[in-house]
Amino acid sequence: MRVRVLGPLEVIDATGRPLALGPPKQRTLLALLLVRAGTVVPAELLVDELWPDPPASAQTNLRTYTSSLRRALEPTAGVPALTKTGSGYMATIPPEEFDLECWRMHVDAGTVALGDGDPAAAAAHLRDGLELWRGPALADVPLGSVLVAWRESIHEERLATMEDAIETMLRLGRLNVAIQQARDLLGVSPLRERAAGLLMRACYEAGDAAGALAVYDRIRRAMVDGLGIEPGEELRELQRGVLRRRLEPLVRQPAASSPRTDTTVPRQLPADVPGFTGRRAVLERLDSLLTTGQEDLPAAAVVISAIAGTAGVGKTALAIHWAHRVAGRFPDGQVYINLRGFAPGDGAMSPSEAVRVLLDTLGVAPQRIPATLDAQVGLYRSLLDGRKILLVLDNAADADQVRPLLPTAPGCLAVVTSRRRLSGLVAIDGAHPLTVDLLTTDEARTMLIGRLGPDRIVAEPDAVEEIINLCARLPMALAIVAARAAIHPDFRLADLAEQLRETKGRLDGFDDGDSVTMRAVFSWSYRTLSDPAARLFRLLGLHPGLDVGAAAAASLAGQPVRQVRSALAELAHAHLLAEPTPGRYAFHDLLRAYAAELAEEVDPEHARQAATRRILDHYLHTAYGADRLLRPDRERIDLDPPALGVTPEKAVDHHGALAWFTTEHPVLMIAIGYAVDHGLDRHAWQLAWTVENVLDWRGQWHELGSIQRTALSAAQRSADATGQAHAHRGVARAYIRSGRYDDAARHLEAALDLFATLGDDAGRAAAHRSLAVALVRQGRYDAALKHDQRALDLHRAAGDLAGQAITLNNLGYHHAQFGDLNAALDYCQQALNLSRQIGDRDAEARTWASLGSVHQRLSHHAEAVSCHRQAIDLLRDLGDRTAEAESLTNLGDTYDAAANRAMSRVVWQEALALLTEIGHPDAERVRRRLNRE
Repeated sequence: MRVRVLGPLEVIDATGRPLALGPPKQRTLLALLLVRAGTVVPAELLVDELWPDPPASAQTNLRTYTSSLRRALEPTAGVPALTKTGSGYMATIPPEEFDLECWRMHVDAGTVALGDGDPAAAAAHLRDGLELWRGPALADVPLGSVLVAWRESIHEERLATMEDAIETMLRLGRLNVAIQQARDLLGVSPLRERAAGLLMRACYEAGDAAGALAVYDRIRRAMVDGLGIEPGEELRELQRGVLRRRLEPLVRQPAASSPRTDTTVPRQLPADVPGFTGRRAVLERLDSLLTTGQEDLPAAAVVISAIAGTAGVGKTALAIHWAHRVAGRFPDGQVYINLRGFAPGDGAMSPSEAVRVLLDTLGVAPQRIPATLDAQVGLYRSLLDGRKILLVLDNAADADQVRPLLPTAPGCLAVVTSRRRLSGLVAIDGAHPLTVDLLTTDEARTMLIGRLGPDRIVAEPDAVEEIINLCARLPMALAIVAARAAIHPDFRLADLAEQLRETKGRLDGFDDGDSVTMRAVFSWSYRTLSDPAARLFRLLGLHPGLDVGAAAAASLAGQPVRQVRSALAELAHAHLLAEPTPGRYAFHDLLRAYAAELAEEVDPEHARQAATRRILDHYLHTAYGADRLLRPDRERIDLDPPALGVTPEKAVDHHGALAWFTTEHPVLMIAIGYAVDHGLDRHAWQLAWTVENVLDWRGQWHELGSIQRTALSAAQRSADATGQAHAHRGVARAYIRSGRYDDAARHLEAALDLFATLGDDAGRAAAHRSLAVALVRQGRYDAALKHDQRALDLHRAAGDLAGQAITLNNLGYHHAQFGDLNAALDYCQQALNLSRQIGDRDAEARTWASLGSVHQRLSHHAEAVSCHRQAIDLLRDLGDRTAEAESLTNLGDTYDAAANRAMSRVVWQEALALLTEIGHPDAERVRRRLNRE
């Protein structure tokens, strides 16, 4: 038997035949048991992974799935592959039959061989390990939060192994291979100093000293602009060595080149349009531009194809269809971004927002994205250097929005769509304009045949001609009419044409003649809706986000979810709403504008205001409940009761809360500004408060600071002292993470004054705790301990056990930093006892981490390892990636202090992957430790 998870999930029997592994949830169950093979996985965890909202039959279904898997696997394995143990299940797979274990054995052997000075053996092991990958791990398995976290972690392990592989190529003299692999890796993780150093060495040893210095300049600019720090000493020493032409080579023995190792690349194109019709001339023109851009133009040239055309004419469909046709010409990836240029209000993406999306796509952690647009653009373009990537920039407002997004690297191509001609791109940037015209009559007829079948079209040729003319040969209008005809196969096409004829001419236009037709078609389709669906359509035009779930739509409408699901289905069937992912609904931007316009015309202002209040109440109360599951020990804030008709969603557990925050993250970020725009300042600061923890845990400190500053402005504008106090503390939290301790202290002092005026002792205690953290990081231990003690006094006076547990742990950790280790152990033990007594897993996890650090300082290595392991297991389950990364670093330090170099390297590699991903400043410290001889 062979079991494979490094790609699509597969179990292959002795004859080479893949086994049928059952339905999606059964495959998810097997995947989770496999990635934790050899350990018992509790049934509760399996249920949480399979069902965000577990049904009453969950345990029964779980037993059915495990029984089916045992029957499928045991005849092949010969021994029980899955067993029931206590309250959980365990997978037992021989290591030689399991690609994940084989991968780890190859990596471990390669690491040891590299450390022993045997690059040939290391290269063989690392190559064999990397060749086990067949794509993203568990690529075809529906993933819950646990498996998502695992896949992210194993992906980072893969990248770290690629660094070792690059070093082996250097040591073997395979310089071209090392250069290409290092460039690929820096494209994914541009601030990896080790990869940059290896690339510098490879360029220098290949005789390209200027190229080596250019590598240093690029990473230095990225680090200074993004992090405000210079490269580490090792990289600076490499630069000095190149400048002096005295760089000691790593080459140990010459060897021939080996094939390039593939890395994961972005594949973001939306699905191709089924039954795409016509456009042959435009497609041929695009093909000719690509040929010119790839072969005849100078190396520095980039071809930008601006596709202009009115709304609904099919620009996006054309761009996506052509991008799929030529995707193979761009092996480093295809990127799609909707610029929302004609979204209502301020919905268009700013250039900075668009560049941030592109940087995220290219693997840059949010915290490493520079603050200024120029720096963002510089980093973005440097990542494209040496790569062949196709960018589809859809729905651009104007040239200024697009220009910062244009690549300058040869081999990259940007296709831009817009309703405007973007003459500035043509005049200044050398774009090739293409105008997408209406379909021809023959193309329109072919499109209808594809949607309705030839018999129906041939049966009523006159009605077909009239429908084509009334729709002005616009693909979007024809699609909507065809959808209605398909839903009602008994309707005569002549009757549909008559209905459309009666609607046309009685409506105001948007901007031009073609849009009049679009609005007529929209209105015609809208008038066929049931009253609930029509009302929901209008109200969805008021929703702040790009997509919406059924529960949020129900609160927006003030109706039960079951009724709204029916209305959503009706809108989707009428092609007035899309369902891009199951349970999430989105508009075409023109339909969104039409829905918002209808809401303003039909629904009175008080009804629109009420809907706005309901949707913000939905997100606020749902987010607050989810945050309570993540941090039940956190101080509370007082929410106003939700408006009548609002039904907040209820996450069932910690993992469900994290999953909800992940799904709704984009709309929550937008909703804070949306609340400000509608004068609902209390909603703005309270929404910012609810997302504070999850942003901090995930290392999204740039966003944390941004929304907390918005919250502070909103609270100040409305003279809300409570909101100001909490927002001051939220801003300080972001500043502490970014090392701006004086700024953090200023905000925390303001928060203390406000909390004191309000008589909010819980708030005062929290501010004192934060001040202590900032002071410890500045080495001001005496002052920090005073703030810790003041916080503890306040918590004890209030009888707040959760607050006491947090503060006792802080006191223990800070005493350890001060060097009073006996006091540190005493405080931490008190914190551990109390956190267990009240069931506070977050406080318990942090206390285990503190105890590990104290035992490490006392050279109690076994105790330190045990404590750190306890902390890591809890933090990983809780989803606090920042604290998990810090604990992994400390565990590696403990192994190193105990002279267990092999284990320290393994743990530090895991820590570095996570620290790099979340943009933690400790990544450089861990990297230096891994790179030392």
